Amino acid sequence: MENLKGKTAFITGSASGIGLGIAKACAKAGMNVVIADMRQSALDEALSIFKKSNWPAIAIRLNVTDREAYKEAADKAEEAFGNIHVLVNNAGIGCTGGPLWEVSHKDTDLALSVNLTGVLNGIQEILPRIIKHGEGGHIVSTASKAALLPVPGCGLYNVTKAAVVGIMESLAMDLVGTNIGASAFCPGGYITNLGLSSSEVTAELTGEKPTPPPIPAQNEDEPMPSMAEWNELLRSPDDAGERVVRGIQRNDLYILTHAEFKDGVKSRTDAIIRAFPDEVPNKRYGEVFPFLTYNAIFDKQTQVPALEK
Repeated sequence: MENLKGKTAFITGSASGIGLGIAKACAKAGMNVVIADMRQSALDEALSIFKKSNWPAIAIRLNVTDREAYKEAADKAEEAFGNIHVLVNNAGIGCTGGPLWEVSHKDTDLALSVNLTGVLNGIQEILPRIIKHGEGGHIVSTASKAALLPVPGCGLYNVTKAAVVGIMESLAMDLVGTNIGASAFCPGGYITNLGLSSSEVTAELTGEKPTPPPIPAQNEDEPMPSMAEWNELLRSPDDAGERVVRGIQRNDLYILTHAEFKDGVKSRTDAIIRAFPDEVPNKRYGEVFPFLTYNAIFDKQTQVPALEK
């Protein structure tokens, strides 16, 4: 979807952090922006940024786990700007840390409801509207680098974000032959307030604050970086926004941000390839079940150039 000018983007979790960076990038591309978030104070602050820049935007308080509220929010968006063309499922929470067998059922249900069901709610509410108007569009869902290269001590978060990638790959298959694209956004480290926003959202949904992920065990040969070193490497959310908008325009299946993780992801992919038995494939299998043995959606992903600064 190359031309975004005059189109409308509906972005969840967009009152701060990466979501706000995406919202600003969409506005700079000439889009109308619907800023959807649970936190009213953050919504007010974000909307003031748009007003100062004379960017067309509205702010809607939305709990993505509430399907009826999602429908009302989509209706409000269409009342304000007409057809919705881009949906960015960015709302998510940081999950309770620790080994998966130690995570409570309550924390598991909460993580799945926001990070997984919230994404599906957006697709099921907004995508039919995009299909109906026929003007084309794009769906982006924010996963994480953790979906491709799991983070130690963050099992539940890794699981929910890997599921988001699966959703978007499946959606891309379902949308073949249409004028609607689908992207899994897997960002690396950015300056964001995920911890604070997660605490606020969790407190509102459950009345309890989440347990932060534990600090991974330190290896004497690989000491943990200092906070100053960590902060030095974090990127601005505006960088994330630029990459998402470019991914929409390029119709990328995967929107990745940090080349530093390439070797780690390759090691995982190589391990999967090595795990196949060293046997001669039965060619008849591919003839009878071609939809099980190969998928052309992956062939459409082209090399992404460096982002021009």
